[in-house]
Amino acid sequence: MIPRARFLSAAFMIALTFLAVVYDAMFIAVVCFLTVGGLYEFFYMIKKKDIPIYSYVGILIGFLIPVSIFTRFELTKNWELLFIVAGFLLILLMQFARQDNRNAILGLSTTLFGILYVAWFFSFLVKIRLMLPGVEGVKLVGFILLVTKGGDIGAYLVGSTFGKHALLPKVSPNKSVEGGIGALAVSALAAVMFRSFLPPGAQFPVWQVALMGAFFGALGQLGDLSESLIKRDCGVKDSGKLLPGLGGILDMIDSLLFAVPAFYLYMSSTLKSL
Repeated sequence: MIPRARFLSAAFMIALTFLAVVYDAMFIAVVCFLTVGGLYEFFYMIKKKDIPIYSYVGILIGFLIPVSIFTRFELTKNWELLFIVAGFLLILLMQFARQDNRNAILGLSTTLFGILYVAWFFSFLVKIRLMLPGVEGVKLVGFILLVTKGGDIGAYLVGSTFGKHALLPKVSPNKSVEGGIGALAVSALAAVMFRSFLPPGAQFPVWQVALMGAFFGALGQLGDLSESLIKRDCGVKDSGKLLPGLGGILDMIDSLLFAVPAFYLYMSSTLKSL
């Protein structure tokens, strides 16, 4: 049985996600909020390790990445990469001004990792939305969200009911092999159920859509495990407490951070071949 707090938090996020996917203004507002919140939680965890990071500059850079993509602002092709490099140089100059240069490399690399891991990876959701005009872009976003988050639900329900064999106990002791299998199965099923969300010219056989769903579901679980690794290293259970029963923002979007960029690259290649 799903705890009441977890159920209410999940219902709220489902409603918010639906509105965000449908309406452009709410979409970019929610993406920016999740990006900033995820970065804040990431840097907050890192600070527990006494690493000298540049959290506020990192959050500002992370915020501007999805905004620049959504507004189609770019001085050059793949502008966000150049912007990240410029941001890194800014952080490097700030490090020069510090009197204490101990752990400088660790601080610089960790700040940049947070920007890439949270902001840049998550910003591919905006690219997916803009990949096709109008409702077709909305459907693409809906497809990857349903496949990935469906895997999360499958992992939780199957794992909590039938889980007996630990998947990676040193990383996340609560995750089980049975839950992982449930995640792949539900992601595959979600992909088949919502295959009509894919572009009309990119319809695949049912078996291929099922494999696609399982693949992106597996990437979602890898993203979940990666965040669990970070939390364990930082000595925290949840990245935050914004959502009762679900944890923080980073806990909510972790499964998307690997699946979304991979889906964008896959669909870009598929659409170009049509």
